[in-house]
Amino acid sequence: MKSVIDILESEGVLTSAKRTEVEKAINDGKSDVDAFAESGIDLEAVAKAKAEATGTEYVDLRTQDIPRETVQLMPKEVAEANGAVVFEVKGSEMLFGVTDPTNFQAVQALDFVAQSQGKSAKFASISRESYLAALGRYEVLESEVARALEVAKSKFEEAEAPAIKEGANIEEIVKGAPVSQMVATIMRYAVDQGASDIHIEPIGKETRVRYRIDGVLRNVLTLPKYVHSSIVSRIKVLASLKLDESRVPQDGRITQTFDGKTIDFRISSLPVVDDEKVVMRILDTSVGIPTLEQLGFRSEHVELIKKQIKLPHGLLLVSGPTGSGKSTTLYTALNMLNDEGLNIVTLEDPVESYIKGVNQSQTRPEIGYTFASGLRSLLRQDPNVIMVGEIRDKETAELAVHAGLTGHLIFSTIHTNDAMGVVPRLVDLGVEPFLLAATLNAAVAQRLARKTCQACKEPQEIPKGQVDKLRVEIRTIPKRYLPKGIDADGELPFWHGKGCDACKGLGYIGRVAVAEVIVMTSEMQRLIVSGFKPTEVMAELKRVEALTLRQDAILKAIEGLTTVEEVLRISEENPLV
Repeated sequence: MKSVIDILESEGVLTSAKRTEVEKAINDGKSDVDAFAESGIDLEAVAKAKAEATGTEYVDLRTQDIPRETVQLMPKEVAEANGAVVFEVKGSEMLFGVTDPTNFQAVQALDFVAQSQGKSAKFASISRESYLAALGRYEVLESEVARALEVAKSKFEEAEAPAIKEGANIEEIVKGAPVSQMVATIMRYAVDQGASDIHIEPIGKETRVRYRIDGVLRNVLTLPKYVHSSIVSRIKVLASLKLDESRVPQDGRITQTFDGKTIDFRISSLPVVDDEKVVMRILDTSVGIPTLEQLGFRSEHVELIKKQIKLPHGLLLVSGPTGSGKSTTLYTALNMLNDEGLNIVTLEDPVESYIKGVNQSQTRPEIGYTFASGLRSLLRQDPNVIMVGEIRDKETAELAVHAGLTGHLIFSTIHTNDAMGVVPRLVDLGVEPFLLAATLNAAVAQRLARKTCQACKEPQEIPKGQVDKLRVEIRTIPKRYLPKGIDADGELPFWHGKGCDACKGLGYIGRVAVAEVIVMTSEMQRLIVSGFKPTEVMAELKRVEALTLRQDAILKAIEGLTTVEEVLRISEENPLV
């Protein structure tokens, strides 16, 4: 029997050079589909060859309108586990499209699915594109919500909107299955899409639902305005918020389980003109704490941070805007230190991830339990390491500095544009420079750049004017950081994702940390006491060969981890022209 590769070669689809390339990729551990795709081989031709090699039929499901109820004859998790879908039922036969007809375990599992419904299984070979197209019939946000909206429409005529806002029949509406289904679908689909936040906001006569995916907000759904109050109320019920209070912001939490994963939704409601907006931060509690390397820190920065967190006392501060990964970096540092010989205590607003063995406390400003008052209490808990969620006022800043002076290792976050800005920010909050010089160990500034999809990464042509400007900046990067073979005056490789199934055509998948790390040398301590003049500070940073945040971003673009567009976006500069 001919192999798939032999068939493709005999039909002229696969050249001898491409065959060698594909076989090497498969031997290196890649799936045959990925190996063929990366070599530019048409995956429909591959599916046809698999059909011929296994004596099965080939079908193309990419444009076939498969009834939703047919696809759902097999549970989604079974379909995903076996790379297969049900696409038709003929009499006593259940027809399965399978991406790998040679997978004996998958065939057995599908046989069982058919037998459990009194059918016999018949198999056809399909491509990955056909499989993904059919799989999309399981979860389509718009259609799910549309059906629920159609059922609910009689309850939500626009004429009734004022009564709904005033509270009439709220309980009945909120408990209604259609509203529950809409909210559950919006939440579940956000988790499936890998979103970090859900925004539900009134816009004129509509309600807009947006997801933040890889740091960028995307509009995913538009609903009629007359359901807005009921959706907000349903979320409030789930989060145990006050249903009849819409004049002030409220915060809460919802815990849901999707596909065996426990997901926390951090809820924030905000009064806006004539209505309320809700933002839901999504926290997957089943995901462990990542390492610094997994976050994207370069090895030189990892070594610097490891040394700093092993010091017996002092301050380590992480700066950056909201959503830049500051808390995750601190959680990672705490996890690295987590040992039964240390008493590690945190004070957070709110607790985002739970670390076994770490004592985590959540502030409650409404009853006077703030970062400042909480920090005083923590110091009486015999701590070795303290993590304070944020330094945002004079009292917290002074307490943190004094705790660092008295033998405690303090981690916290602060809002500044860069690591160098940490010092003037703390001085501005009222910390004495000589105390700061004695306690500050290191400052880290970071951003999150969208990560180039590695499955479809390809070289990117950059306009000459942009390249020339980048060369000027690359010349300022210490040579020890430059990848081997890269020179500012030579060929500069830049990359982008062309779009594929893995990244849903976006060219990006996930995010990577871009950072700068400043360690307080003896000279830096002297500069803090003497006024922290920017020119002198920059000279010292150049002497110790510290990378700026923008330089780290440019290096990651050269290494293919992100794109030039992301470098410009996260460094808050206008596009190069």
